[in-house]
Amino acid sequence: MSPKTGLLEVIALTAVDAERAQEGGADRLELVSDMASDGLTPSVGTLRDVLAATDLPVRVMLRDNMSFAAGDLDGLRADAGRLIDAGAREFVFGFLDLESEVDVDACETLVKELDGLPWTFHRAIDRARDPLRAYDQLTALGCDTVLAAGHPHGVAHGLSVLQRLARREDGPRLLVGGGLRAQQVHLLRAGGVGAFHVGSAVRPGGWESDVDVAAVREWAALVKE
Repeated sequence: MSPKTGLLEVIALTAVDAERAQEGGADRLELVSDMASDGLTPSVGTLRDVLAATDLPVRVMLRDNMSFAAGDLDGLRADAGRLIDAGAREFVFGFLDLESEVDVDACETLVKELDGLPWTFHRAIDRARDPLRAYDQLTALGCDTVLAAGHPHGVAHGLSVLQRLARREDGPRLLVGGGLRAQQVHLLRAGGVGAFHVGSAVRPGGWESDVDVAAVREWAALVKE
């Protein structure tokens, strides 16, 4: 999709979320568990339920702790294998090393496990020492999407970085999310951003509530107008 058509990705925790996101006009889902830990790997059972409930593309999180360290890589590889066997065809992950650089070795380990499946490098990039350098490393790693707010504290603080990333002509697609507000979309679109990621923004009742169809519809209209 071009910036003119737009893409809206919605965080889903359950099959109900998936159904409601699709009804509201979402283009893709990010499937996670445990938002109290900022999103971890979902269970195989949840993935199967979600895939049965929607025909939207589903990007599945591979993450076993709330930091941006790789954690148990053997466990993550095993999780990836189980999820692929259950039907997962797109993933989300991202790791930094102790120097706040992209953990290339850890990422390459999972890339090999995915064997060519598309993946998003998530908001770990917002805590990288140099997000622009990190973006270049991710281009070399072969990810097709980078989820970023431009700053650890969210889009409002990261607009200048996002605008610089959006001007890159080559490399992964920039997916903006993390404290994203509706009034920021027009400015970001004008700067070349065409893909947006929302979670709490489509859950007026908080993370304990289901995705709200009307809220997704409003965001879809905003992103694609």
